[in-house]
Amino acid sequence: QAQCRKIDRVLDLAGAGAGCRLLEIGTGWGELAIRAARRGATVHTITLSRRQRELAARRVAEAGLAGRVTVELRDYRDMEGQFDAICSVEMIEAVGERYWDAYFAALDRLLAPGGSAVLQAITMPHDRMLATRRTYTWIQKYIFPGGLIPSVTAIEDSLDRCTRLRVTGRSDFGAHYAETLRIWRDRFRAREPDVTALGFDEVFIRMWLFYLCYAEAGFRSGYLDVCHLTLERAR
Repeated sequence: QAQCRKIDRVLDLAGAGAGCRLLEIGTGWGELAIRAARRGATVHTITLSRRQRELAARRVAEAGLAGRVTVELRDYRDMEGQFDAICSVEMIEAVGERYWDAYFAALDRLLAPGGSAVLQAITMPHDRMLATRRTYTWIQKYIFPGGLIPSVTAIEDSLDRCTRLRVTGRSDFGAHYAETLRIWRDRFRAREPDVTALGFDEVFIRMWLFYLCYAEAGFRSGYLDVCHLTLERAR
């Protein structure tokens, strides 16, 4: 229910409704595309993951929305067309610093006049991002290779450099993520026998628990945050 509310908030901020042409960059498992299509939007969602594409396409078909949703294996830099709204949920962290300008330039190019783009992004304070962006940490080695968590300042700087887009709305909710991670950890620990039965070993279990604790501590301390950013062209 919380995930559905979060997705609906992204769609509300983007103005996704009947007749809207919506582009989603980063398909995930297809839930945002499905919920947007149920509102009457025509959705084009893209991913680089074959497994995500297969599962999302199957879920879309099972929901009876294949006529409203296109799920495509495509790089955002190769996308063409114009869209009234663009949504991208926790994609920016995996883009990599060297490609941020290309990512935001693509949003600017693909967004139709008067449209809105909405990002959900994990963020960190700008000074911490600058201090750690060249480091090689446990998280980078095992969880998010090649990625970098941006600061809102870095996002705004990239927008200023290469687009006409500006941040017109921001909502931070990192404290909610800390609580979510605590719940995930408790439920994971309670079902460790089920995890073992799926074939995951003790090393994986320890690694996953460490990841959940690491992330919870980051959000609870304020070292990490998560936000919804609304991007529109400067008038």
